[in-house]
Amino acid sequence: MAKAKKMAAAHSAPAIGVIGGSGIYDMEGVEDLQEIEIDTPFGEPSDRIRVGRLGGARVAFLPRHGRGHRILPTEVNSRANICALKSLGVRWILSLSAVGSLKEEIVPGRDIVIPDQLIDRTRHRPGTFFGEGVVAHVAFADPFCPKVSALLYDAAQAQHLNVHRGGTYVVMEGPQFSTKAESHLHRSWGASVIGMTALPEAKLAREAEICYAICALPTDYDCWYEGHDAVTADMVIQTLLKNAENAKRIARTAILSLAKRLNESCPCHSALANAIVTARDLVPPRTRAKLAFLLDKYFVKKK
Repeated sequence: MAKAKKMAAAHSAPAIGVIGGSGIYDMEGVEDLQEIEIDTPFGEPSDRIRVGRLGGARVAFLPRHGRGHRILPTEVNSRANICALKSLGVRWILSLSAVGSLKEEIVPGRDIVIPDQLIDRTRHRPGTFFGEGVVAHVAFADPFCPKVSALLYDAAQAQHLNVHRGGTYVVMEGPQFSTKAESHLHRSWGASVIGMTALPEAKLAREAEICYAICALPTDYDCWYEGHDAVTADMVIQTLLKNAENAKRIARTAILSLAKRLNESCPCHSALANAIVTARDLVPPRTRAKLAFLLDKYFVKKK
């Protein structure tokens, strides 16, 4: 496997990104693999990115918590992760994520959820690329790309899995699991699943004009379900390891479908078109350089 190191810089060929959650640290079936270490203006990504080809498409795989699961949810450098994937030409991200179930009909270890909404209960994470002299407000009413969500749903159905289309994902800070009071509160909101990593990842992907959707893998019933054991880290990992093969099959099937549509456009790909409100001539040079991977598309005059 070849290794390379590069600075984050725009790559011309479109690519598909896969971000693996707990228990998912690699992808099988990807050919011509190389590992790339990328420096970004926001620091280092969670790990080296494995880049190869699958079904004629370039695929970039990044383990969210690092191989060996070394990084807490709060410590995940999502800005570096999304910036690094953007620099490799990634236009679509398939996120694989362990979650707790907040509904009895969403059965841990069996079911898959493709959520369509988010509730943010995080507190300690940088949630935007912007600031330091430049302001942008992206639309986030629908936090997941409907096209990628549909591909993940269809891929799960093609694998004959029990999959739920839609649902609200509550994102908590962690690393501790919920209290019973919190779990019942989230259920009263009508939420479907709870996890620790969908944000700020989804917000940053939207700012980076990348289509993003989640394949959520329920591992437990949080702590609301009387008669079931309270969630433990060992329970989560053991169940997720059983689910990991399903997750990888879903990702592979979705990638093969998406490979036929690499040049299609989506509103996600122009999310910044009407979002940047700061006058170009007032953006500090240092910030302008730091955010070149986002701003060049709109600030550099085409010849």
